[in-house]
Amino acid sequence: MTKILVTGASGLLGLNFALQHAAQHEITGVVNSQALRGAPFAVRGADLSQPGSGASLLEVERPEILLHCAAVANLEVAERDPALAQRVNADLPGELAETSRRLGVRMVHLSTDAVFDGTQGPYSETDEPNPLSAYARSKRAGELAVLQANPRAIVARVNFYGWSLGGRRSLAEFFFNNLSAGKTANGWTDVFFCPLEVNMLGDLLLEMARRGLEGLYHVVSPECLSKYDFGRAVARAFGFDEHLVLPTRVSESGLNAARSPDLRLSTAKLARDLGQALPDQAECLARFQRQYLEGYPHRLRGLAA
Repeated sequence: MTKILVTGASGLLGLNFALQHAAQHEITGVVNSQALRGAPFAVRGADLSQPGSGASLLEVERPEILLHCAAVANLEVAERDPALAQRVNADLPGELAETSRRLGVRMVHLSTDAVFDGTQGPYSETDEPNPLSAYARSKRAGELAVLQANPRAIVARVNFYGWSLGGRRSLAEFFFNNLSAGKTANGWTDVFFCPLEVNMLGDLLLEMARRGLEGLYHVVSPECLSKYDFGRAVARAFGFDEHLVLPTRVSESGLNAARSPDLRLSTAKLARDLGQALPDQAECLARFQRQYLEGYPHRLRGLAA
């Protein structure tokens, strides 16, 4: 049984990972503003935005693996408060990386596909990032801080979806919530990405840590599609009317934070180093649908304090 510390344990990845692996491992989940009740793992409250808080947490917990999911993940919030994004998305990961190196903790740090400007995908790990938004710039700074402080850490560029605590955190939930109510939902035809189902992502990250992988990896699906086509795929998976997904363009969205149009990432390095194929979109959506049929979203909502 491995001792694993998960930051951002009420978020999309942190919570799903902790639930998925609580029976096999000793999990402690760190939460801030969103408390949890009845979780099948230890829960600890901490405000990691405060300088020194991350280092203190690691000193006390002494895990074998740190899965660092906590972040300012809302692009619009980061655009309004770039100083907060810098503190949480860049300074904190660097602090955790330095402490994890000193304590011999295996660190897995979550970054984003948005570090690229989206002009010439697919991107490999050796391609030079060019972040467009305050969020993306802070995440790129976090990558550099982690790898400089702890070269043995895993930095995973990700894009994922799944069922969340509040039911409104992921793009798949956005499409599901609207389509299941018979409402239309806009899907961008000019933004391409390679999302993984969140629990499949969690399994891959844990396997990477177990195998002793180090450095920068793209941990996404090898199959990429537009957000419009993703919405239609969600509709098909649940038997909803595909025509409720309306084709739109990101330029018509009215959002403040810049979005990268082509975030196709190459997964060749990860597939080679793990020696296995990565999940395609059909596999991911099948798991997402199966969890719904098993009542998993309802179970998640019951954990909200």
